[in-house]
Amino acid sequence: MAILDLGENNFNGMIPDSIGQLKRLQELHLDYNSMSGELPPTLSNCTNLITIDLKSNTFSGELNKVNFANFPNLKTVDLIWNNFSGTIPESIYSCRNLIALRLSANKFHGKLSEGLGNLKSLSFLSLSNNSFSNITNALQILRSSKNLTTLLLGMNFMNETMPDDARIDGFDNLQVLAIEDCLLSGKIPFWILELANLEMLFLRGNRLSGPIPTWINTLDYLFYLDISNNSLTGEIPTALMTMPMLEKTAAHLGPRIFDLPVYDTPSLQYRIPIAFPKVLNLSSNKFTGMIPPEIGQLKALISLDISCNNLTGPVPLSIGNLTNLQVLDLSNNNLTGEIPAALRNLNFLSKFNVSNNNLEGPIPTGGQFSTFQNSSFYGNPKLCGSMLVRQCSSAQAHPAFTKERKRKAIFAIAFGVFFAGIAVVLLLGLLLVLIRLKSLTSTNRREDNRDVQTTSFDSSSEHELIMMPQVRGDKKLTFSDIVKATNNFDQEHIIGCGGYGLVYKAELPDGSKLAIKKLNGEMCLMEREFNAEVEALSMAHHDHLVPLWGYGIQGNSRFLIYSFMENGSLDDWLHNRDDDASTFLDWPTRLRIAQGASCGLSYIHNVCKPHIVHRDIKSSNILLDKELKAYVADFGLSRLILPNKTHVTTELVGTLGYIPPEYGQGWVATLRGDIYSFGVVLLELLTGLRPVPVLSTSKELVPWVLEMRSQGKQIEVLDPTLRGTGHEEQMLKVLEVACKCVNYNPSMRPPIMEVVSWLESINTGLQTQKSVKKKCSFPVIHENLVAK
Repeated sequence: MAILDLGENNFNGMIPDSIGQLKRLQELHLDYNSMSGELPPTLSNCTNLITIDLKSNTFSGELNKVNFANFPNLKTVDLIWNNFSGTIPESIYSCRNLIALRLSANKFHGKLSEGLGNLKSLSFLSLSNNSFSNITNALQILRSSKNLTTLLLGMNFMNETMPDDARIDGFDNLQVLAIEDCLLSGKIPFWILELANLEMLFLRGNRLSGPIPTWINTLDYLFYLDISNNSLTGEIPTALMTMPMLEKTAAHLGPRIFDLPVYDTPSLQYRIPIAFPKVLNLSSNKFTGMIPPEIGQLKALISLDISCNNLTGPVPLSIGNLTNLQVLDLSNNNLTGEIPAALRNLNFLSKFNVSNNNLEGPIPTGGQFSTFQNSSFYGNPKLCGSMLVRQCSSAQAHPAFTKERKRKAIFAIAFGVFFAGIAVVLLLGLLLVLIRLKSLTSTNRREDNRDVQTTSFDSSSEHELIMMPQVRGDKKLTFSDIVKATNNFDQEHIIGCGGYGLVYKAELPDGSKLAIKKLNGEMCLMEREFNAEVEALSMAHHDHLVPLWGYGIQGNSRFLIYSFMENGSLDDWLHNRDDDASTFLDWPTRLRIAQGASCGLSYIHNVCKPHIVHRDIKSSNILLDKELKAYVADFGLSRLILPNKTHVTTELVGTLGYIPPEYGQGWVATLRGDIYSFGVVLLELLTGLRPVPVLSTSKELVPWVLEMRSQGKQIEVLDPTLRGTGHEEQMLKVLEVACKCVNYNPSMRPPIMEVVSWLESINTGLQTQKSVKKKCSFPVIHENLVAK
């Protein structure tokens, strides 16, 4: 036996001594159980171990009963959330191939041994939430580990002094540094200046004093800075306003994967650095002075928190330029003046707080302001607005009211023109798509040839392509391979056109095929789609989700690499088929596709932590392999949602005919919204019709089906090519499921697990049904606890 994976069960008791009989064991996964006791010494006999994953149990005792020196191939040790005690065993320092070591949330203590410096391959080290001491000694030892990219040391070294020793150097490759919640005194240390590749810095929860150093903007790759809950003083320096990674909405980040997940909250994990939001958190310090107006330059910021300081003056108008902001907290300061109306431009803002200041005047209307809670404005006696007890007088409200009325009038005119012309738009739809495809192809080919000739074969750029560990195996792939396999992204290799780019077919020398999505278009939107796709598919792995092989950054281009799907999309089979019988989908096949797609959707809604709202479920985003097995694809519009939340605030996106009706009433995305879109796909499978008719004056699909059903004419909505095939009873059952999904009341729509259960209860009666198991099988997710 090479792999023993018993994770996420209810096992208790101790690891038996007989574990030592598994001489060929390479991977041991016992995570997320209720197992206890000490590790048996016989584990030392498993000399081929590569991975030991025991996280989230109640194992106890010291580790020195296991001789780690017997594991020359050991690469990963993950023991977080247990009760191990004592010191780190010296034998583990003999594991020269060790890449990732996580001992977080245990009861280890003492000083770190100099032997830790022997782990030259170590890239990921997390010792957080233990009782280690002597931080200066620890950093001087760890500087010998030249390959360290992630170092998490928080909740140790309590009440010590932050070392500011020039001898602390050598962290040339360090990208993530967390020394938080240690109650360290001192100042922000000068040696951090030498961390040229630093991307994320967590120093919150200490007692650091003094100003923010002016050299902070020389850290060219720093995009996540959290120095909250300290005693820092002085004004917010203008140097912070020129941090390169926060100024650029499409700034470069190396496309690498963490050796183990990094956690921001108990239910929010990150597998890749680019998935982290760009954050500036200066809250709970003693900063004074005004908010620099130059703050509007940080256009890449996702979260800005400068609450709980002693800041004065107005809220800068320039904050309205931070159009990517999702979190803005200015509360508990001494800010004065009005809330700038320009903040209505922050369409992605989901958390806003200006409470406990001295603001006055009317609260702006429109934009996201109608979605904020009253408590966001409390503690400002001179503020007025409809959500507060103090209403605005006509004089106060008039300017905003007039603007709002004009805005509504403009919208009314615009919508009138839109609906008056929609028939013309639909008539020209196919022609416009063809023209757009031709234009994009021509433009993209010119741009591709230029980019490829100047940069694609530069050896310094080869590292910008990374393959996902769960699919890559031993396959080595470079950007040059992709260029050759697509003939420099020649138009003959184009197999699809998306909202932000083209999809190419790439055939490798070994005969395997890949699909390469090359993103272009507006840089900010392209970057958001790229990050969303990588973030979602790096944490979501399921038999019915399209596999992401890898991704890359090449100059201003972004690339996503997928498995190639031989049979294209469901949309192609339903709506672009010829009269040839070979392109016809019979009912058993359609049902299997529905079952498979529902399993994929159920996985991202229920198993992934945080859950994923897809936001663009449609037949063209359900891909089919050579056996017509269904895969949910295209997560470029997806958003993450925590398990205890019902929605995420966002912009209105999606595809006409699939967008839930409630999305037009507010900028929110919900799991139930995906259910509506999936219901539309079910109706397509049943009727063979498009959601919105093209070159026709017929009704849209959903209202037409609901009307026919209300008249008792259900059988008439079924695809004529399927009637009389003996499957009408099953089809009518699926029709009932679809109608539940497209209920106009979101609260009446079933959760996806119920949809899965209903679809799986419908038996096709075929012995050849292999694409979908009787129940959706979900692989184990190992990482969903705080593990810094």
